[in-house]
Order: sequence, then structure tokens, then C-alpha cells
Amino acid sequence: MQIKGYLCHTLPIMAYWEPTLLPDKQFKTTAVCHEGSLIDRIMRRIFALVICCLLCALTAGAQQVRWNADYQAYIDRYKDIAIEEMVRYRIPASITLAQGLLESGAGKSYLSTHGNNHFGIKSHGWSGRTLRHDDDRRQESFRAYDSVRESFEDHSLFLAGRERYQRLFSLSTTDYKGWARGLKECGYATNPAYAQRLISIIETYKLYEYDRVPTQRRVTTPAPPAVSSGKAVAVHPPHTVMQYNQNYFVYSHNGDSFESLGRELGVPASKLAKYNERSVTEPLRDGDVIYLKKKQKHAEARFKGQCHVVQPGESMYLISQKYGIRLTSLYKMNHLSPNYTIQPGHRLKVY
Repeated sequence: MQIKGYLCHTLPIMAYWEPTLLPDKQFKTTAVCHEGSLIDRIMRRIFALVICCLLCALTAGAQQVRWNADYQAYIDRYKDIAIEEMVRYRIPASITLAQGLLESGAGKSYLSTHGNNHFGIKSHGWSGRTLRHDDDRRQESFRAYDSVRESFEDHSLFLAGRERYQRLFSLSTTDYKGWARGLKECGYATNPAYAQRLISIIETYKLYEYDRVPTQRRVTTPAPPAVSSGKAVAVHPPHTVMQYNQNYFVYSHNGDSFESLGRELGVPASKLAKYNERSVTEPLRDGDVIYLKKKQKHAEARFKGQCHVVQPGESMYLISQKYGIRLTSLYKMNHLSPNYTIQPGHRLKVY
């Protein structure tokens, strides 16, 4: 006679099986049946556990990012630099911002606070200043910059100058999902959820809105744009997008309309007209300044305490376009009625 309960020592999961005295032959048959059944159960439970772990990992990776003030402050501070880099290198501003947020912890990481390195780029092939920090290995060497702008610029050059990322530049600057997945596929990061994390950040903070800024060549103007009062301005297509007073503008050409500019620049015609305080059907003259975003309430800070002296042929509207400020704000800061007619020699506050 043998005691069947000894199997509890070799298969703990069978603890529910109470010891029973059985004849030798009966025991052997019963034990084989129970052993096979329990092994099947064990395997099923292990398989279910593995599937559950995989689903949990995938769910965590795809989890929606929650809004927080530090991320928003970072976006507000660096969005213009990201847009400038997009204009120059055709890398979506949303991707640049999302990577900067993720890699630098919204500008609070050791690399960003001690070396202005917002993208975690290591010092391979780098002749500039470096700093040490633990990463995949202890005390690895990373690039260090004199300013955050240099970090953003180097990030653009890093992607644009490497063969493995070249296929990304065939994508539209509005295809942030394609860029996010492409960066992961090209080996920018090893985290399997990297692409989804970028996408979640972009969609939570609506960073894709910054990708709609025109990607033509942009130049920065150190002085107010030369507003035409009827005289032709020698600008040739394609339209050159320029920057002034925290805004972007183009000079219109003969034959342009808000509709045609809207199609070319990727900004709805109705919004272009609204930003410039005009009717969408109003004809444009050669040399008109057309802003691509809502204008500011005052001129740049360097005009604080200065007045604009009205020149012959100028109107309040042309002056407002010259300084990139809203017409209503220009009237308000000078305590003037919208019906007021200005005269040459009048002095107007613009800040």
C-alpha cells in the first residue's frame, strides 16, 4: 500500500488532494490522471499570467499623459524656438517639443539644468563642452551647450545630419505620428513605448497646432516691416515668411488673395483675414503686410517711451501693421475714437 498524499510535496498546488489509502495499481492510474490534469492547469495559469503582464505593460505604455503646469510652462517658453527649427529643418515643432519635454523632464533634468542639454544627446563626434552623467552606463559623456537655443539647434542638426533619419524628412511636418514612430524605428530610443509617449504628449497639449506654421524660409527682421501705402515692394515668389513682434508675416504679391495665401501657407483664409483685421473678400495689394497669427497689443519693448510720427499717406491701420499691433489697441492706447482722422506730424504711442 502507498499513500497518494506524497504528491503534495512534489506539486504544492495539489494541497487540496487529501491523502487516501489505495491499492498500488489503482494509485498509479489515478496519480497519472491527476498529474496530467494539474500540469495542464498550471500551464494555463502561467500562460494567462504572461498575457496579463503583457497587456498591463502595453496599457501603461499607451496611457494618456495628464496635463501639468510644468509641461505647459516649458511649451510656452520654447515653442517659438521649436517653430523656428521646423521652418529651417522641416522637423515638426510638435516632435521637437515632445522630445524636449520627455528627455529633459520639462527642463528639470540634470543634463538640462547643468548643461542646457534638453535632448539627451551624447558627445559622440562632439568637440564642444561636455558633462558626465549616469545613463545606460555610469558617468557617460554628454554634450553641453551655452544656451537652450543651441541645444534645440544641435538636435535639428543631429537628426538632419544622420543617414538613418533621412527617410523621416520625406514625411509632412504635420505627420507627427509618422515622425514619432519613425524615430523609434530608426533607433532614437530603446523604450518600446517611446513613440506612443511622444504622441500622447503631443495630443494632450495640442502641440500639433504648432506644426501648421508655414515652413517656407524665414528670416528675422530687426526693424518693423516696410508697410506699403501703394508703392510696389520687390518681393518674388515663393513668399518668404518673416518674423516680427512675436509673429510671422509675408508680403503679398500682385494677384494674391486671402484664399490663395491660405492655401499656400496652411492657414485658413478666414483666420488670415481676422488676424489682419480685414474682410476675407477684400483684395490685397502688392506689398501688403499679412500676419499669420493674432497681432500683439503693443509694439516690441524697444519702442517703450517712443512715439511714432505720422507720415504723409499713413493711416492708423498701416501703422498698426507696421508695428504688428492690433488696430483696436492702437486707438485705445492713444485714447482715440475709431472715427478719428490722423494727420501728418501727429505723434502716436505704440507701446
